[in-house]
Amino acid sequence: MKQYKVAILGATGAVGQEMMKILEERNFPVSELHLLASERSVGKEYEFRGEKVVVELACDEAFAGMDIVLGAAENDIAEKFAPAIVKAGAVFVDNSSAFRLHPDVPLVVPEINPEDAKKHKGIISNPNCTTIVSLVAINALNQDSPIESIVASSYQATSGAGAGGPKELMAEVEALREGRSYQPQVFQYQIAYNVIPQIGGEAFEGYTSEEMKLQNEGRKIMHLPALKVSCTCVRVPVVRSHSVSIVVRTKEKISVERARQLIAAAPGCKLVDDLAQKQYPMPLDTSDQDLVFVGRIRDDLISDNGLNIWCCGDQVRKGAATNAVQIAELLVK
Repeated sequence: MKQYKVAILGATGAVGQEMMKILEERNFPVSELHLLASERSVGKEYEFRGEKVVVELACDEAFAGMDIVLGAAENDIAEKFAPAIVKAGAVFVDNSSAFRLHPDVPLVVPEINPEDAKKHKGIISNPNCTTIVSLVAINALNQDSPIESIVASSYQATSGAGAGGPKELMAEVEALREGRSYQPQVFQYQIAYNVIPQIGGEAFEGYTSEEMKLQNEGRKIMHLPALKVSCTCVRVPVVRSHSVSIVVRTKEKISVERARQLIAAAPGCKLVDDLAQKQYPMPLDTSDQDLVFVGRIRDDLISDNGLNIWCCGDQVRKGAATNAVQIAELLVK
């Protein structure tokens, strides 16, 4: 089997570290792994397949000879290095939001639109984590009858804000237990014993940038240009794994039993739906794995063609790192 030279841009962050872990877990055909980061991280050592890999400086020259570059850096870094990556002949699988809505850049969830990856011109974008978790959960319904609208509320873990999120949650819990004050640094308000109904800045008619992603990215991924989405994103005091409550309205009626059958058979999904036995998706059960758990499937009591579902998925893995590696797997098949 052919082997590939792979670089991870932003390798020392939470998603970059997870990418390295998943490349090893999935036995990706890596001949050389290059870990790229800023100057302050150069020289750090990490282990990959039993060998030490030293972090190198992220610069234009670092991409020479690479086949695939996995991006785990912020938008400005992705935009800065994308031209050099493409010029070097590598394919840039980017986790930032910099290129997601560019018409020439495929936006790919392998369980939903793998064929779009073939249309790349050197860059493929990884969708937003909440978008991935939500769409994997409901895509099987769309295959049965086109989805016309979604009303969603997300309950997003602190790790969605980076490695500092869970640390701040734990520090606040400890400080409150001891009667000390704690000044939030990562979140705009105390997150311990609280929920914060804003993620991202205002983008459209009072909706935040994070809330608009489910509509804008969902239209592109599912090839549904008329899809309407109303979303509320909430930060909750959970360490890992995002949860989403979704009302899905389809063109034709899909029964609850049919929906359960479709979701149970859908790639990337696990049906966990037994209210009598208190079995339903929860963040603790879905963390550190790659399936999206789906349950609480009910007829909507307002719309004739609506279904209510609840889903949970690990936003660091399937919502970011694993999805990127799966896109890379599409490239090498």
